[in-house]
Amino acid sequence: MSRLSVPGIAAVRSRIGAAVGVVALLAAALTGTAAVGTASAAPVTSSSQVSAASAAVPTHASAAARPAKGGWTCAGTPIPAGYVLTGFIRSGCNGAGSWNQQPVHDGIWTCAGSPIVSGYVITNYLPSGCSGIGAWYHQLARNGLWTCAGSPIVSGYVVTGFMRAGCNGIGAWYHQLARAGLWGCPGSPIPPGYRSTTYNANNCNGLGAWLLVRA
Repeated sequence: MSRLSVPGIAAVRSRIGAAVGVVALLAAALTGTAAVGTASAAPVTSSSQVSAASAAVPTHASAAARPAKGGWTCAGTPIPAGYVLTGFIRSGCNGAGSWNQQPVHDGIWTCAGSPIVSGYVITNYLPSGCSGIGAWYHQLARNGLWTCAGSPIVSGYVVTGFMRAGCNGIGAWYHQLARAGLWGCPGSPIPPGYRSTTYNANNCNGLGAWLLVRA
């Protein structure tokens, strides 16, 4: 059975997606791109997400092209690898907008549109953060974290719980290190060496779940 065909999942994602879409629209209006981590209400299985490159939004640059200095920069300035956006001033840079670049670390609030550095997940959302465009809390992935809808799922982890009211109403997913006997929610990855078997419609807060066993 296809996980995406389980009854009720489309409706749940639609409701959460509507809330998440507000953040994306705010970021798009100010920067010309969608907010990171808002493309889908379901968990994202890639190890990192970055904002789309555009003239108005900072983008990644190689170390050779730009030294990793950080600080306040104008819109369009490349973001060095391993850095995130932590502040936004609309009137900065003569009205073009300015962004504060900082090295990522465990437990940092970032603006909508900031890259998500590999190995990190999003665990909280503040709609009024970052001068009103929304802010996301980054933490290093570890066993037993609730993450916001749209957060990456780091390799080796599965999603075993869903909370509709989590992350200020966007929805939250429970991340655990993969092991036999866990029940994976719809959209959860199946790490190498495992397979899914029995289906239970009541698990994952009514979205349904599959039993993870060793391959």
